[in-house]
Amino acid sequence: MQKDRTKAITRFPVVLLAAALLGPLLLFSSADASEVGVNYGRVANDLPDPGAVTQLLKRNGITMVRIYDANPNVLRSLANTGIKAMVMLPNENIAAAASNPSYALQWVKSSVAAYYPATQIHGVAVGNEVFDSNPELNSQLVPAMKNVQRALAKLGLADAVKVSTPVAFSAVTDTFPPSSGRFVDKVAEPVMRPMLQFLKQTGSYLTMNIYPFWAYVNGDVSLDYALGNSNPGVLDEDTGLTYFNLLDAERDAAHSAMDSLVPGVSLYVTETGHPSRGRGPHRGRRHHRGGRRLQEEDDDAFTVANAQAYVNNVINRVVQGKTGTPLRPDAGLDVYIFALFNENQKGNGPDDIEQNFGLFYPNMQKVYSFDFSHGGGGGGGGGGGGAKDSWCVANEAVGDGRLQAALDWACGNGADCSDIQPGASCFQPNTKASHAFNSYYQRKHRASGTCDFSGAATVVYQQPSELILHTLTSSCPCPHI
Repeated sequence: MQKDRTKAITRFPVVLLAAALLGPLLLFSSADASEVGVNYGRVANDLPDPGAVTQLLKRNGITMVRIYDANPNVLRSLANTGIKAMVMLPNENIAAAASNPSYALQWVKSSVAAYYPATQIHGVAVGNEVFDSNPELNSQLVPAMKNVQRALAKLGLADAVKVSTPVAFSAVTDTFPPSSGRFVDKVAEPVMRPMLQFLKQTGSYLTMNIYPFWAYVNGDVSLDYALGNSNPGVLDEDTGLTYFNLLDAERDAAHSAMDSLVPGVSLYVTETGHPSRGRGPHRGRRHHRGGRRLQEEDDDAFTVANAQAYVNNVINRVVQGKTGTPLRPDAGLDVYIFALFNENQKGNGPDDIEQNFGLFYPNMQKVYSFDFSHGGGGGGGGGGGGAKDSWCVANEAVGDGRLQAALDWACGNGADCSDIQPGASCFQPNTKASHAFNSYYQRKHRASGTCDFSGAATVVYQQPSELILHTLTSSCPCPHI
């Protein structure tokens, strides 16, 4: 199979045909409505006031925020900004909302209707990770969701504000291959089936918190695969589909689990992220998802560079409209990055990863560079570096035909392809497309949109390794970095 791929991308004379192929493709986006936001947690005693936070969101092009309550100061600060907000009915209120429709109605009046439409509340999360945090509430979760939705309908808000509940990814089992995913038995029939039926009936979506880095620290996958960087891919032998990042594999495991019960419900990702530092977390709200307790040798996973790579890869996918998965190519990716700030009252001290998920320090300086508006954001530390530490690599998932068309187009439109001719210094057949794409990207000064090629390429923020290292770094005397 690899030999066939090598032969398929060694030519690049058909420039006009490639341009004709790419022209219409560049106009297509599989998920125009997808949006990337942030989780605004406030478990800290040193954060700026909500008004300053709102200005920070606006300055950084962040248009969607999720909070873990319905704090009046936060919701008032978001009024008339155009920033969408998801509010939460806390776990401790679920029992009351499930048993008492009047309680649910009063909560919706005071927590949603009192601020809408000046504050664009578009979602209500009923609890957070109830199966893990408060399993005694499992049987009351769907009734609470239904009472909140009925309250919204009574107030004329059911079309604008959707009801869901964030589920931890641990609710899904048999996650590889992704096509085998299913919900764990204790929640599948008693909770998830009626929940999915409710979501489908109300035009809502399932929300899930997904953290791919745990599979890496467990030793299950490579770091590049977990971060979404370039990698050889992982095959689902049951479907013949190849996965090039773990987030997609986990999304499709969830899709498979959902479809096995109630097909046709969309999936939003309400939390995903990567710690920028920390080690040895104690068991807690998120830690059990990793299986074993992290050891000191796992510390290399939690770095600014890795956090930057993961988060920017997610942001760029949404900005560029490349949101589908192998199992659901047309899927959107509405996603909230966890989290807005480093929060100093979480976990067990400053070395706990729980305190180091933030995009910003409490003084509102960036932990690393990112760009919600245009994608990009290489470099690290304090928001410096712009997009200089980034590379453009091929996305093998699009197949040989589209890679060939994109390679031909790049070589005919400014990329230096002399080094990838047979016998030249950088002739590495498996990586010719990445070399050409990166040449074009660097010559265009890494401008937004110059590493797309209709989905045939993607920007990465760590130096590419293994398959393409020798054509994009100094180990090969090529001029394109």
